[in-house]
Order: sequence, then structure tokens, then C-alpha cells
Amino acid sequence: MVVMDEPRTILHVDMDAFFASIEQRDLPELKGKPVLVGGKGPLAVVAAASYEARKFGCRSAQPMAIALRKCPEAVVAKPRMSRYSEVSQQIFCILDDFSPLVEPLSIDEAFVDVTGTERILGSPRQIAQKIRKRIFNETGLTASVGVAPNKFLAKLASDMDKPDGLTIIEREGIPQAIAGLAISRMWGVGPVTEKKLLGMGVKTFGDLQSLPIDELIKQFGSLGAKLHHLSHGDDSRCVTPEQSVKSISQEVTFDEDISDAEKVRDVLLKQVEKVSVRLRKAQLHARTITIKIRYGDFQTITRSMTLNEPSDQTDRLWREAKNLFDKWANSNFKPVRLIGMGVSQPSSPGGLSEQMGLFSKPENERSKRLDATTDAIRNKFGLNAIHRGTS
Repeated sequence: MVVMDEPRTILHVDMDAFFASIEQRDLPELKGKPVLVGGKGPLAVVAAASYEARKFGCRSAQPMAIALRKCPEAVVAKPRMSRYSEVSQQIFCILDDFSPLVEPLSIDEAFVDVTGTERILGSPRQIAQKIRKRIFNETGLTASVGVAPNKFLAKLASDMDKPDGLTIIEREGIPQAIAGLAISRMWGVGPVTEKKLLGMGVKTFGDLQSLPIDELIKQFGSLGAKLHHLSHGDDSRCVTPEQSVKSISQEVTFDEDISDAEKVRDVLLKQVEKVSVRLRKAQLHARTITIKIRYGDFQTITRSMTLNEPSDQTDRLWREAKNLFDKWANSNFKPVRLIGMGVSQPSSPGGLSEQMGLFSKPENERSKRLDATTDAIRNKFGLNAIHRGTS
């Protein structure tokens, strides 16, 4: 295990029933009602269940048919991923104001390392309260926050007092504090591992703490050592911000096949804008651009190209993404069910090729100023406050 030079203060911020809560916020008539987000077909699954629906035993990843049998009065809301992505971007902008070390786990949860910020932002409890207050004031949604010395414990803590909760696990007495937790709540323990542990008489973290590490390694291999450390609350992983990711992407699945190429192209432009905003926030430039197209029969194709100089400029990324799309559409267009755009090979700006090439061109300076202006507008009024036109 790697030993940290300085005790860490990690927050896990987890939005409460994110998709369902957005539906209830946007449609006041759904407030207080059981809401299931998902499709209505025979193979549909629940993408999110409101807390009112969870009281009946409904949950995410559950077949929709089963959820509706448990709660026949539930309202089924069609997923609106573009809307959820917009709100997610708003939330991550808030988190970025508290620390440069923000690690997204999904669209609605993230780790935030606030180590050393106490003099500026207050105690860990105060920081967590400020984050929850800002999220609520700016989005109308609630978040549950766990505060702990490491990522594993912070994630455990955020789930202890949902919804709209704040739980702190202090550094002292950690093994005793988590001893009573069910073994199913431990990372790395899936159904198969849980069944084997239960067969060994291990039902809680405390039961696992009492087993010698050699016995766990004998039974589970390298996973056994990890289980031993986690049962004692030990976790040495660092919070890894988006600067360390290998790719950034956006994609949209349509409710039905789209046969209008111009409509698909307009969605692609919005994806390019979102990806370029994320690049600039992460202070990265990307070299490779890829578009992803899926037909109604689930056949999927991709088209990629590599830039001469890495870039984070919306105009530059859009020009190449549009060329890729148009080259395909002009020769082989078919109705589209999904469109996606991503960039890879991100790097920090300022390389020799960029200094000699990209920044010396007046049109690129104008593009940079335009990006700075639109970013400022989005930061103040929301991600969808301004968009470029495809023409």
C-alpha cells in the first residue's frame, strides 16, 4: 500500500435519484409522485427511480415490468440524456470551484479532494455544506456528501444518510466505525464473492477484519489482500482529475431513427461544443477526433482523423468533425439512432508544434477569443445559454 505524505480529506458527492429528480423538478406535477425513468417496451429497464418509487421496492437496473408490478401507480418518464448531461455539467462546474482535484465517477457523482483548503474554505464539514447548498440553490436538486480520509470511505459515507445527507467518517477509530456494515457494500464484492464470504461466515466488515490476510489471499488471491485493507478502511488511491483521462466524448441516442441529416449534424455540433468546453476546463488539447454513428439495427460505425496540431478550439474541432460526418452522409447516409463525438490523445498545451503553428495564425486568435466569450456566458447562464449555428 502507498502511504500518503499528508492525511487526505476526500468528499464523495452523489446526486439523489438524479434522473428522476430532474424530471420532478422540470415537471412540477410529478413532485411527490413515484417516478420511474426508462422505456416502456418489454425489455425496458429502470434507469432511475425516485425515492417515492423506491419505497415500493423499485430500483435502477430493474426490469420496468417488475418495477410497475411493484408500483402500478408509478409515472414512467422517457429518459432525456441531453437534459441530464446539461445539469451534470452545471454541477461539475460548481465542484470545480472548490478544488482542481475533481474525479468524475459518472454523470451524477464525483470525488473531490479538498486537502489543505481549510484556511480558505473552512472545515471539511463546512465545505461539504457549502457544496450541497450551492448545488441546491443553482439546480434545485439535492446531493448527499460523504467526507472521509480516502475514496473508499467517502463513498461509503455518502450512502449512509440519503437523500440530502452529510456523513463524516473521522480518522480515529475507522475499523470500529465500519465494522457493522454488510459485506455486500464493499468494493470488489459481487454476488459470487459475497456468496463465498457468507459461506465462510463473513457477513460484515468486522467479520472480515478478524480473518488473517494470509487466509484471504489463499481463498481469493490478490483480491483477498484488497478485501483485508478495505475492511479496515485503508485505501491509498488518489483522486484523479479529468486531466488524466485518455478521451472525452459525448453521445446522444434518439428515441427513433432520424432520417434528416441536418438534424443529426446540428446535434453533432452541440456535442463538439460540449467536448471542447470540457477540454478547456481540463486545460487539455486533443489530437484525434472521432465520430460514432449507430443505425436502428444497432450497426455502429466510427470515423476518425488526427490533427496536425492538438487543439481545444470549438471551430477547429467542429470543422474536422463536420468533414467526417459530411463525407459519410454524402455517400452512405442511413437513418441514425445514435450520434457521438469524442477526442483522444489529450495533452497539455504549449508544445513546440503549437507554439510555432497554431497560435501564430490570426484566425486562431479570433477563435480563442470567441471560445472565451461563449465559455463565460455558459458559466454564468448555463451550458445551453448559447450555441453556434451549423451554417
